[in-house]
Amino acid sequence: MRFFLPRIAELTETQYRLLMLVQALVVQHAKNASPPPVDRDVAEAVASVAATLETAGKGIIYEHRPTAIYAQRIAEEISAALRDLVTRAGADGARLERDAAKALRALERSAREAEKDLPEAARPDTSWLVWAARMFSNVKPGDADNGVQSPKLVI
Repeated sequence: MRFFLPRIAELTETQYRLLMLVQALVVQHAKNASPPPVDRDVAEAVASVAATLETAGKGIIYEHRPTAIYAQRIAEEISAALRDLVTRAGADGARLERDAAKALRALERSAREAEKDLPEAARPDTSWLVWAARMFSNVKPGDADNGVQSPKLVI
């Protein structure tokens, strides 16, 4: 937790829940992907979705795309989940998009900085993924709360 807490300290409750949702999506994707992604794919994927949301917040419709194919697949899953949440949020959709962009930037920093801060991982390029998978190893489906899935963590 020494690794994670400083990176999420400034997030609001909604932003934290969005971060946990996206993290759970990425971990699930990594379990089923062949070959599995590496941390830089995760960072690139969430950065592209965050950039798309930030651009939309300025009134410009433009989809930022990651260059790596593995990152593209992750970004598509995240984007689909966030679109669903924004649709269900109705009038609060724009606020949810802003919160999601902040959460995604925190996750991007975590994935980019994991190699130097989480040296116990088997492969340095999957430090964040190994850590996140371990964090979610005991997750059970959460209860819906304000349209955001709330994973229950056992830490």
